[in-house]
Amino acid sequence: MAQQHLEPTDPTAGLTGDALAGYLRAQATEFLRALRLHRETGGSANGSAAGSGSEEAVDAARALRHSARRISGSLHTFRPLLDPDWAEAIRPELAWLSGTLAMEHAYAGRLERLLLALHRLSGATVFPGQSTETAGGGNRSTGVGSRSAGAERMGAAAHSDAGPPSGQPTERGNLTVGAAKAGALLERQLTLARTRAHSTALQALGSSRFHAVADNIAVLASDVPLTPAAPTADLRPLAAAAEERLTDAIAALPLVTAGSPYNAEALIHGLSPDPAPHPQDAPWHQVRLLLRLHRYALEVLHGEKAPVDTRLLTAGQALNRHRDASEAAAAAAAAARTPRIAPATAYALGVLHADQRHEVEAARFAFQQSWQKQAVGTA
Repeated sequence: MAQQHLEPTDPTAGLTGDALAGYLRAQATEFLRALRLHRETGGSANGSAAGSGSEEAVDAARALRHSARRISGSLHTFRPLLDPDWAEAIRPELAWLSGTLAMEHAYAGRLERLLLALHRLSGATVFPGQSTETAGGGNRSTGVGSRSAGAERMGAAAHSDAGPPSGQPTERGNLTVGAAKAGALLERQLTLARTRAHSTALQALGSSRFHAVADNIAVLASDVPLTPAAPTADLRPLAAAAEERLTDAIAALPLVTAGSPYNAEALIHGLSPDPAPHPQDAPWHQVRLLLRLHRYALEVLHGEKAPVDTRLLTAGQALNRHRDASEAAAAAAAAARTPRIAPATAYALGVLHADQRHEVEAARFAFQQSWQKQAVGTA
């Protein structure tokens, strides 16, 4: 076999386990810094108590999640260079922590997304319960998901029983009436879920399980448990394997179908009574996770000097929109299964579900376009 010679201009030449250790120490230090800031600002699980925390606490909670994901992802990609028992023990704990801290934020974002979609689909100038000043961006003191915002929308839903404005088509009028009630229903359900996620995260941050994770991260900030051969091992083959897993997963996606706009593929099984996640979405969610692992591997290789790959960034944004729309559609479908809701409410939730599934398809199309450009650009 011919011996490979490294190009002298290769910026990743000579990268070994020592670079991995430096990256993990930096991320562990960032985790501890965010944890200290989170405690100093009196932040809660997501940096907010009832949705109105300080900006510093929100940033600290976000930094906690980000550093935990990066450490966990690096342990997964470069696990042959790390102590296997230690890595396999801490990775699930980091995944548990980042997932628990992200839930409250996810429910808040899902509610906001659905309410904005209802506003758009109803054709109303201002969403029910939203003042003209707030619609224009002038007054944002009442956050989405707060109790005052929910009371306003629910009050508006009661006033909407008067029926559609005169001169509007019947379908648009019914959707507007149903949108107000659907918004109030989604408000109740997702705010309750957000409150429970808030309580769960608070309990997690005060648990012995979290303190054990924090202790392990504190040790990691000074001592990375590498294998004896890791300090001289090349990182690039493992990073290339992560990229290969990503490309293989993308090759299995129906990109040809996704490349046709408005093909409505994502609407298949839309009326299934099964409350399980949409079967088509799982491969796309897996690609999103693999793309994140690939991006973290590039951070390890290049450090702070990592070039910004706009194609990867665009593809990641499309997959994030895909995930958000998929989860929002599932929330709309769950709300539509509520017993004894009015027909107009059920109709509005059905339209909302279809709208979010179309958003799923649009995100797939955007990903296909960005990834095909990447393939052409690197061919």
